[in-house]
Amino acid sequence: MEGKSVIFSAPSGTGKTSIVKQLLLSDLNLSFSISATSRPLRQGEKDGKDYHFFTPEIFRQKIANNEFLEWEEVYKDQYYGTLNKELERIWSQNRHVVFDVDVVGGLNIKKKFGEKALCLFIMPPSLEELRNRLIHRGTETEQSLKKRLEKAEFELSFAPKFDVTIHNIDLSAATDEAYQIVREFLNNDKQ
Repeated sequence: MEGKSVIFSAPSGTGKTSIVKQLLLSDLNLSFSISATSRPLRQGEKDGKDYHFFTPEIFRQKIANNEFLEWEEVYKDQYYGTLNKELERIWSQNRHVVFDVDVVGGLNIKKKFGEKALCLFIMPPSLEELRNRLIHRGTETEQSLKKRLEKAEFELSFAPKFDVTIHNIDLSAATDEAYQIVREFLNNDKQ
């Protein structure tokens, strides 16, 4: 089976991962595509669960071996990508793939799958609120916070290219909206 793909993209701190986690617990028959990265593990993360962690050298070797559906060097020597084996794993279980990826990766996946993919952009209430959310996560240094906010401004400009934009003012309401949109997409047999 080659199932459908549901792609969530947004700047860091918008709540997209929280929304995805709730949808994975629902009745939508979704399975999470574990992204690969060359960034270091954060406290509490596990290799093969949160990400597939590789050194930049190994990541570049996998690129050369065409092991990625899509990949991007987000920051210098900090790669993110989707391994082809993740899709094979999920589709072999007769499930649909859900991606939690950056905007460029999301649009690249959409290009490859066309109508078999739904691309959702999660919009923060404002850049100031996004800044507050990132600060409250407690994972950012002043330098990384500045870098993430600059990237967020750039990423927000991509929202019109997505199939749907969900404004995450209230996480519960945004999750409900995402559930309804994804359910309708998955139940539409024309795709």
